Amino acid sequence: MHAIAAIVALAVGALQLLSTKGTVLHRSLGYLWVALMAGVAISGFFIHTIRWIGPFSPIHLLSVVTLWTLGAAITAARRGEIALHGKAMRARFVQALLLAGAFTFLPGRIMHAVFFG
Repeated sequence: MHAIAAIVALAVGALQLLSTKGTVLHRSLGYLWVALMAGVAISGFFIHTIRWIGPFSPIHLLSVVTLWTLGAAITAARRGEIALHGKAMRARFVQALLLAGAFTFLPGRIMHAVFFG
C-alpha cells in the first residue's frame, strides 16, 4: 500500500505541478493527492526497517511533518493564502516524494531489491 500510494502520488503531484491552478481539475486532483500523501505518511509509521530511536527513524519524523504540512497547506488555500499553499505543497512533493523516494533505491533497501534484483 505504501509504495503504490507513493507512486500514484508522484504521478498525480507531477500532473498538479504542470496543470493550470485554481480549476476544478486542480482541486479534485489536489484532494486525491492529499489523501494519497496522508496514506503514504500514515502507512510509513508501520515500517520499521531502519531503527535509530527504538522502532523509529528520521523517516518517521518526515511523516509527522508531511501530515502537519498537508493540513497547514489546505488551511492556507481556504484562507486565500495561495502563495503559501503552493509553496507548502511543492515542498511536500520535493521532500517527501522525490528526496525520500530516492533514498528507497539505495542498496540494501526494499525498492532497490525490487527494481535491481
